[in-house]
Amino acid sequence: MNGPQDLGGQMGFGAVAPEKDEPVFHAEWEKRALGVTLAAGAMGAWTIDESRHARECLHPADYYASSYYEIWIKALEVLLQRHGFVTADELAEGRAQVEGTRPKRTLKAADVAAALAKGGPCDRPVPAPARFKAGDRVRTRNFHTQDHTRLPRYARGKLGIIEAVRGGFVFPDTNAHGKGENPQWVYTVVFDGREIWGETGDPALTVSVDAWESYLEPA
Repeated sequence: MNGPQDLGGQMGFGAVAPEKDEPVFHAEWEKRALGVTLAAGAMGAWTIDESRHARECLHPADYYASSYYEIWIKALEVLLQRHGFVTADELAEGRAQVEGTRPKRTLKAADVAAALAKGGPCDRPVPAPARFKAGDRVRTRNFHTQDHTRLPRYARGKLGIIEAVRGGFVFPDTNAHGKGENPQWVYTVVFDGREIWGETGDPALTVSVDAWESYLEPA
């Protein structure tokens, strides 16, 4: 979706200013925010794509006024309510009032290291052969959905060249909404800087995007 997270090429937000020697966490509560988000995700009620979409759906004013982990926690509250684990009143009062959804599984402290090391692989076999190959010229589709997508707004309707075929992966656009994994081929597509940014773009610059097959059309 064209949500508040999709800032590439947008004006009025100032320059990107990386923090020198940035710490992993800026405050102790951020450690807990990461921990509770991972533990809640491990319950198996939602996918990583649904969690990303929950963050994208925050109101822009709220999103831009929030820090990285504040966005995580606000989206987690949405997910916990959506799937019946808590109610809005329980969140407001900070205590349970009724029995909510039971988790499919729980992440024990002793299992955290192994679970993190395992990760969440999303590569999947695709029954059909890849439509494109390295060197093919393609154009990204120009669409504006209210659902989740991994094709950034600045890269839509642009002409590029397939650099590599990366394999088959879960299609996030459907997986975020409970419509199945529907794996597709993923390609690295390289765009010229001026194709992306127009006449003011740096001609020496290239932008690479990993794009699912349904995002692409032959050029």
